[in-house]
Amino acid sequence: MTFSSLRAAKIVYKRHFRWHLHCFLSTDIVGDKPILVRDFIRSALYDPNHGYFSKMSGSVGQLESSIRFNQLQGRVAYLQRLSNLYKQHDISWFTPVELFKPWYAFGIAEAIMRTANLSIPLKIYEIGGGSGTCAKCILDYMMLNAPAKVYNNMTYVSVEISQSLAKKQLQTVGEVQSHLSKFRVERRDATDRSGWGNGDHEPCWVIMLEVLDNLPHDLVYSPNQVSPWMEVWLEKVKDSSQVSEVYKPIQDSLIAQCVKIIGLDEDHAAGRNRLVSAASYILSRAFPKPRRSWIPTGCLQLLEVLHSALPKMSLIASDFSYLPEVSIPGDRAPLVSTKKHGRTTDHGNYLDAKGDADIFFPTDFWLLERIDHYCSGWSNEQKTSSSLKSVKKRRTIILDTASFMDEFGLPSKTRTRDGYNPLLDDFKNTKFYVSVPTHNIT
Repeated sequence: MTFSSLRAAKIVYKRHFRWHLHCFLSTDIVGDKPILVRDFIRSALYDPNHGYFSKMSGSVGQLESSIRFNQLQGRVAYLQRLSNLYKQHDISWFTPVELFKPWYAFGIAEAIMRTANLSIPLKIYEIGGGSGTCAKCILDYMMLNAPAKVYNNMTYVSVEISQSLAKKQLQTVGEVQSHLSKFRVERRDATDRSGWGNGDHEPCWVIMLEVLDNLPHDLVYSPNQVSPWMEVWLEKVKDSSQVSEVYKPIQDSLIAQCVKIIGLDEDHAAGRNRLVSAASYILSRAFPKPRRSWIPTGCLQLLEVLHSALPKMSLIASDFSYLPEVSIPGDRAPLVSTKKHGRTTDHGNYLDAKGDADIFFPTDFWLLERIDHYCSGWSNEQKTSSSLKSVKKRRTIILDTASFMDEFGLPSKTRTRDGYNPLLDDFKNTKFYVSVPTHNIT
């Protein structure tokens, strides 16, 4: 997938790092006390006063009508149509569920229909529902294709942190009057366990589309190839509006837990436990190669809460597995992009985000699976169990978008006259993750 195609999907879809990174930014984000990188990202994206998703009410686009792909000749005509849409709406991006409505959401609905136990009321939670298009289209699909009792008894709950998007979701779903009795928006942070109350111990589905990429991440740093990882904090430079990175031994429990789950500590332990040649050690000191790794602590926090509150949940998540041309250093580093007056600017420094920039990360789906199994409790049970054969609590599958839509969707509906299919051809760096409790599988 080309970088221009990615911008069409998401936005219109240096190398050496100093010990101190300086950037003029709001003291509302970094105050008098140092903060972790994840807290900076959370504030830059979600703060109710200056966060990107709070300020940019038009950041998520909504099409008045579906694109009729069978009336477009091919790729050139599609890209021209897309360019015109961005100019008309002057928004940051159209999500895949919006560009390919209703077919994208119909594929998700069909996957749920095939897997869910329809003898009990269907309950769906969507985290970060955007403009409400996914919710409306899934409700449409159930109304048209599911047995009447499934649609009549189902519940669809959107957990949305943005007030403006929560309002938009109600308007979108309300276009079909009968949907409103089945739909509600809970405006809160899905990572806050208290917001879930006693939880829901019945089988349910959780949908997260382009949510993982905007979850806060932490940053860990090592000055060379052999030194242990350190957590990165941000603090104001005294008598200045500048901010600097500060490196400390890992003490934050969430960072330590994430480092352990994804195996970063194993690399260092292996280095300690085997004989490291004197030459290698000297080279690492004489020619140090600093290491930086972005770790998905926000994903860990969210999945811990979801597994606690919804212990019988099934999960469908979709996101970017790869982001090209990222200039910010570090493994799994984000793109930080601002769009003003129809022009997109990529930043080489994550500290340039001041509430006017989108910060989005690639999703490592292998790590997602490890975190999911860990939060479900299976990974811990497997390590402590004396049983010769551990039984997984969850069955997971990772599919690229083309494979998912071939299996559950209607690919012909997003195909142009010459056979080009933007959903299948231009989203090769996006994947679906489906995770189902084993007790839900018949």
